[in-house]
Amino acid sequence: MYNFQVIFVFLLFQSSFALAQNQVYVCPPCQSACDKMEYREKGKCTHCKMNLITQVAKNKMSKTNTIAFYLQDGVEVLDFAGPMEAFSYAGFEIFTVSKTTDPIKSQGVLSIIPDYSIDNAPEADIVAFFGGNSQVARQDDAVIAWVKKQSHVQYYFSVCTGAFILAEAGLLKGKKATTFHSSIDLLQSDFPETEVLSNVRFVDNGKIVTTAGISAGIDGALHLIAKLRGLPKAKEVVFYMEYDKWQPGEGLLLEGSDKIYSNN
Repeated sequence: MYNFQVIFVFLLFQSSFALAQNQVYVCPPCQSACDKMEYREKGKCTHCKMNLITQVAKNKMSKTNTIAFYLQDGVEVLDFAGPMEAFSYAGFEIFTVSKTTDPIKSQGVLSIIPDYSIDNAPEADIVAFFGGNSQVARQDDAVIAWVKKQSHVQYYFSVCTGAFILAEAGLLKGKKATTFHSSIDLLQSDFPETEVLSNVRFVDNGKIVTTAGISAGIDGALHLIAKLRGLPKAKEVVFYMEYDKWQPGEGLLLEGSDKIYSNN
């Protein structure tokens, strides 16, 4: 019996050693050429400098979260571009939606051709709204009807005055939220059943994340990345973007969302 145990342990060791010898390390999904590169040793990706992970770990991360960025004419550039950079590098699949597919202009400077209109946009796991002329979307019955139809959505995300679109669709009723600092009072007066907070980078209600203005959208995006992909992934994105401002968990975290950071 003793000899059998010794042989079993030896074979188990040999098998583990062989697996370690054949272990493949890869870069976490970052939507760059290095996504297809393989390494035989632990370390950092030579292309993007992210910490390498095993192929097994990468396979577990293979589920791609899709995000619909609703963009109206006049949308603020950094409102959507900052989160777009963060989500894209984290491996999320992003597409843009507007009322129609006619070209729009961001801040009168950047021309954008939306991928889809509200009539043909595919379903997404996350739907995001942004500030900059957001009253155009807020006051459009067809757009608000489209927002209300997104019953399959796992998370709603807004930056700056994009919160007004969520509020108009009734999604912030009875919840806490935030928005651009100069629009705090207006959001509160227009939607008295929402508790609108100032001096907070973002508010996570569990299914709905609203952020303060402009650059705060990056903080909210990083929080959602940490929530869906883990804090280490969010830190990788921060390193890549050189976003030194980020303080993990800096927003108001409700409904257990603070657990993301409790063990890190």
